[in-house]
Parts: sequence; structure tokens; C-alpha cells
Amino acid sequence: MVNNEMLAMILAGGRGSRLKDLTNKVAKPAISFGGKYRIVDFPLSNCANSGVNTVGVLTQYEPVLLNSYVAGGRNWGLDTRNGGVYVLPPREKAESGLNVYRGTADAITQNIDFIDQYDPEYLLVLSGDHIYKMNYAKMLAFHKENKADATIAVIGVPMKEASRFGIMNTDGNGHIVEFEEKPEHPKSNLASMGIYIFSWKVLRRLLIADKTNAESSHDFGKDIIPTLLGDGRRLMAYEFKGYWKDVGTIDSLWQANMDLLDEKSALNLDDDHWKIYTEDATEIPQFIGPDASIDEAYITQGCHVEGAVRRSVVFTGANVGPEAQVCDSVLMPGSQIGRGAKVIRCLVANNVRIAPGATVGSAGSESITLVAHDVKEAE
Repeated sequence: MVNNEMLAMILAGGRGSRLKDLTNKVAKPAISFGGKYRIVDFPLSNCANSGVNTVGVLTQYEPVLLNSYVAGGRNWGLDTRNGGVYVLPPREKAESGLNVYRGTADAITQNIDFIDQYDPEYLLVLSGDHIYKMNYAKMLAFHKENKADATIAVIGVPMKEASRFGIMNTDGNGHIVEFEEKPEHPKSNLASMGIYIFSWKVLRRLLIADKTNAESSHDFGKDIIPTLLGDGRRLMAYEFKGYWKDVGTIDSLWQANMDLLDEKSALNLDDDHWKIYTEDATEIPQFIGPDASIDEAYITQGCHVEGAVRRSVVFTGANVGPEAQVCDSVLMPGSQIGRGAKVIRCLVANNVRIAPGATVGSAGSESITLVAHDVKEAE
């Protein structure tokens, strides 16, 4: 299935500072996830599975790895004659001189010329840093059926957490009547997922007007959505019932990985009907030593395990030495756990080495310990 009506733009330029050292030199969407994937694999795979075959990826912060990874779209089967994945960094332009994206909406505005080449009827705007599986074709059908100017995907969150999100208040029929950005006293629990479908002609006019508005922050949530509501445009809330997580913090990234161990979780990466595609890394098979002990673990190709791994996710090329103990932890690609070391409730960053006999993390800790640098001696 190919959808020529709709073009997708993935916003992938943010720094992701809440992920601390993980994003010092790597853009958040390029962060590893789930053993062998990267976060950006999810929106790109959703596009491929939904028949959206032309995708722009808007990059800005530390883009080198991300740009090289997504360019062309081959990993997701998007390298077709009529489509492809296009990397769109900020450009200096004669009429504006800008070479940065000032906000999420401005990122789209600066690429109006790219979008106009395809003349889509609808524009799908996505975030590049969420973990979820969604059929965008169903959301488009909902948008068209309701003759909407904009459709915003929402998900129900616990009411006590609603103040952390942008909240869409509806009239009971799915029509959005009010948008509140992180309200202190939320009126509903319908949180914006940062997934939008716009009728392109409507959005295009609004973006051009917003471009020269000195008072605007050029952001979809702060400026574009409120303006559409103020103009009396028809906005609909598309309620999503599946798995979705914003992995913007160490704890949430850890939790999303741990969700893979839950047989009842809706985040099923073994689903043949909705595959998540990624780079086919050339690695040797995993090796599980004769004295290894494994219980509730996700062990990826290229791993070498000789110690004990319990309730943990072990990424490509990680090594767990003899007598080492890894519990309730995420070991990212290439991490090395020395003989007799203990790793408890940790997220260990790429290629970090933990020395023999060292202990990191604690079973009693409420938050997850990020281990982003080598631990050179027992602590």
C-alpha cells in the first residue's frame, strides 16, 4: 500500500538534555533501544507499515550519526522510486539568513519548499523520540471522515500525571475545544502524543503568517494549535489505545526497555504483522557460557554472557563476565561487565566498562542509575 496523499515530517532535532550524558554527542532519536534498535526506527517503521513512503527527517542537534543512519530509507524499505527518506537540516537562506530551527513549527516552515515538491493533501508531523506502534493510515481515515483541518493523536494518561502533558479537552464527540499546556489542574486526561495530521493548505497559510510574527515561539503546541482553535478551525482528537512512551528521561528509557520483558505488554517486537525495522548489524551469534544463569532477559546477537542476568535487556555486543551479576538493568551496545561485578537497576551506556568486582546501582534506589563512564575499580 502506498499513500501518495500524505507526506510525513519527523521532528528529530531536539537535544534531549534530560537523557544527560547519553545525548552529549548523539541526537536523542539515534539512541539505542531494545537490544538492536534505535528510537527513530519506530516512527520510520510506522510510516513504512502505514504506506507513507515519503518522509522528511528534520535534524539539528549532533546530527552526524542520525543523518547517516536514516539517509535514503533502505533499512525500512522506503528507498522507492516514488518515495524515500530525506534528511533536512537547517539551511541558510537568502531571504532569511536562518540556519537553525527556532521551534517545531518553524522547522516545518523552513521546509515548505520541500513539501511543495510533492504537493500533498495532508501532512503528517511526528516526533522522532517516542516508542510506539501506530497505523497512521487509520488516523488519516479518521481525519478525512471528520472533515478535520487538524487531527491530534491523544492517549489517556493517569489523571495524577496529566499536568506533565499538553492536554486536549474535547466536547465528548472528539472535537477539541481547548488545549492546555501542562495545566496545574487538568480538566481531562487526554494527553497530546505530538502526532498531528494537518490539511496541508490550511497549515501552509498559517505557517507563513506565523513566520513573521515576532511574538510567536514558532511551536505547534504553544502557537499553531491555539491559533487554529482561535480561528474556529475543526480540530479532532484521535484517541490511541496502544503502547506509547516518551523516552525523554533515564527512568522512562529504562522502563520502556524493561517493558519488553513483560509478556502482557503491548510493545511486542516479535509481531510479524507490524514489524519494527532497523539496521542489519553484522554480528556473531550470542554466546551463553556453561556457567551462565539467565532469567527473564532480552539477549541480543553478538552478546557474550558468562555470569548471571536477571530481568534485564542486553544490547548488541555487550559482555557479562564470569561471576558477574546483572539485575533489573539495561546494558547498551558494547558495554563490558567485568568478572564478579554487580550491576543493579542501572542503565549502562554504550561501550562503558565496569571493572571486575565493582558494584554500581542499588536494589533500594527509587530512580535508575545512569552509568555513562568507565568504572575502573571496585567501589
